[in-house]
Amino acid sequence: MPRNLFRAPFRFAGMAAATWFASLLISPAAFPFDSQNPDKFRITAVHVSRELEMTGRLSDPLWNSAIPVELAYEIQPGENTPAPQRTLVYLLYSSDRLYIGFKAFDTRPGLMRANITDRDKMTEDDFVGIMLDTYGTMQSAYEFMTNSYGVQFDAMMTGGNEDASFDCVWYSAGSVSDSGYTAELAIPFKSLRFPPDEKQNWVAEFIRVFPRDSRYILTWTPIDRNNPCLLCQGGRIEGIGQIRPGGNLELLPYAMGAQTGSKEDTEDPLSPFSSGPVTGRGGLGLKYAPSSNLVLGAVVNPDFSQIESDAPQISVNNTFSIFYPEKRPFFLEGADLFSTLASGFYSRMINNPFAASKLTLKSGSFSLAYLVAYDRESPFIVPGEEGSDFVGTSEKSLSNVFRAKYDFGSESFIGTLLTSRNFSAAHNYVGGLDWNFLFAGNYYFMGQALFTDTRELYNPALFEDSRRYGATRFTATFDGERFDGGGLQVDLKRNARDYSFDLGYVTVSPTFQAQDGFIAGTNTRVLSFWQGYWIYPRNSFFENISFQSSSGLHFNGTGLLKEKWTMIGVQLQLKGQTYVWVDFLPLNDEMFHSVSFERINRTEFNIYSNPSSIFSVSFNGSVGRFIYRSDEPALGRGNNLSLEVVLKPTNKISIDVSYSRSSLWSLDNDRLFYDGYITRGIFAYQFSPGFYMRLIAQYDQFGKQLQVAPLMTYKLNPFTVFYAGSNHGYSRFSQPYGMERTVQQFFVKIQYLWQS
Repeated sequence: MPRNLFRAPFRFAGMAAATWFASLLISPAAFPFDSQNPDKFRITAVHVSRELEMTGRLSDPLWNSAIPVELAYEIQPGENTPAPQRTLVYLLYSSDRLYIGFKAFDTRPGLMRANITDRDKMTEDDFVGIMLDTYGTMQSAYEFMTNSYGVQFDAMMTGGNEDASFDCVWYSAGSVSDSGYTAELAIPFKSLRFPPDEKQNWVAEFIRVFPRDSRYILTWTPIDRNNPCLLCQGGRIEGIGQIRPGGNLELLPYAMGAQTGSKEDTEDPLSPFSSGPVTGRGGLGLKYAPSSNLVLGAVVNPDFSQIESDAPQISVNNTFSIFYPEKRPFFLEGADLFSTLASGFYSRMINNPFAASKLTLKSGSFSLAYLVAYDRESPFIVPGEEGSDFVGTSEKSLSNVFRAKYDFGSESFIGTLLTSRNFSAAHNYVGGLDWNFLFAGNYYFMGQALFTDTRELYNPALFEDSRRYGATRFTATFDGERFDGGGLQVDLKRNARDYSFDLGYVTVSPTFQAQDGFIAGTNTRVLSFWQGYWIYPRNSFFENISFQSSSGLHFNGTGLLKEKWTMIGVQLQLKGQTYVWVDFLPLNDEMFHSVSFERINRTEFNIYSNPSSIFSVSFNGSVGRFIYRSDEPALGRGNNLSLEVVLKPTNKISIDVSYSRSSLWSLDNDRLFYDGYITRGIFAYQFSPGFYMRLIAQYDQFGKQLQVAPLMTYKLNPFTVFYAGSNHGYSRFSQPYGMERTVQQFFVKIQYLWQS
């Protein structure tokens, strides 16, 4: 099947992603039918004259003035059946904060799953929380969740997609008792965006996740599985008025020191190892919100170094650039506003900026976002038909990214994306439209069209490759050529409880380039059709079963058939919080480097199980036939396998061990093309929700490299943090030298958030 085209990069995140609420609540995501829930289900937020004492036990007397509602519905695995445990929700607000209290009763509290973890890592526990749409448009919502220890999870949901990289400042506390647990959330209004109305019109869904033999999800309102828009089926919050968060000012200074050493020649085991001097760095971030609708931000000499390294990915036999998620705080904030169907903007292409600034505006149904950054080390993805190249440079560039979007109706919108990347004598301009239209209840038409204009750098020494862009006269070499391009993706979808489909078409011209985006495959046209049918057995070991199929044709720009495929598969959700996917490719023919290959059949699978609070396992991979993608391609038999085991022997200790292996042999003579593995272990001890120590060790057999990275972290909130750690790299040389240290770094960093 096509591996990297115009579509936004898809990465299977493992079944741990099933702990996110959007993917758990209803499998087939869709546009909504009308829902009467916002009119039938209402909760009054009672005003209080002072701030509450956060004990986690609902012990402040002001809680007695709240009028509770009950989470009466089990929506998974049942369909609006009576909740197996009772849960009450209380709502208060002051002039500065929204307070939410939960009483989660449990007749068998000894089975509760509760761990002290870093924030955003408690989603396999028992937890409660709120999805909050402050504009009442059912387009996007904040998510605030906490477990019984007060460990936080926050995210932003937009159009059914959940972005867990979202962070903001809020407060939580929890307490366990013989009858269950209680939890308190306090959300400052300055952390939210909402219209400047005297009386607010907010939509909310209260949620409790109750993992036992099944992963039970309990909600305040009933949820129709034929209406997968969860926000459209929430209830109303009444009573909040006369709140004004405008005028907020935030300063985020940081200081760090580091000492780095390395071998003078990392390829020579006899090369001496020298330690460099201790260096320092500092910078400042600023954010000002003159109103709840407008936010201005800027950073000077930002620290975009990553404390947490990217998880390793096996890249052998992969001809396209690898997608890595964004982790840098400045780019994560408001990332949902820049997101589009195709990855026209990929913030990691702004690699090492000297300064950057951002503006976001939300006014009713209209939203706008603008980002500008001056990058000191601009990288390139040089796209192609059968592969791409990644080129790191020290070239300086100025990037501008503009995004505007107009919402109409539930989850329907039209938007535009404009980007520019300017060098002293080169540029790349991208512009286009994207849309999402709901019609006939369960159907929607969505797509994105982009057009580009590119003037290459003139520097063949930086990158030289004689391959041409399709049938054009232009080459991949940086030789100052100028060309334009276009790309289009359209999808017609039906999404419902039982039967869903997606008919899609993608076309990308050979000279399409989005240098501030992640579109690595060009000169392509793909027509595809996916369909799935779900059944929900009652009183069965199976919670749901789905049968799915996918077929497609892949042509290049001249109409040459490059690939055709058919996939059939089954997905099972079982008791014991166990999930199984199995797909088989009975038809898969492909042309690569002008060589045609037939019957590239293989089986792909994923198994995830979380049967207890102390153990989870994930095993996925593919086995069968693959093309060996070299200058002289050949058909081989092999496998790509990954195993991950997570152990939590106590509520403060986490041990995560993963192993990935990829192998391929020739079908003709059993010659080994490649065989190797990457293994990674993470040990973490959590003293408290904000204080932990962690050790990562990983070995890459392909590169014969070992990395060890200890780290100590203390967090007052997501932005006020202290880090102290080190990174150590070793390379395995041929005998008699063995493993030798090649790089080493020690660092400390302190960052403090000041808010007015």
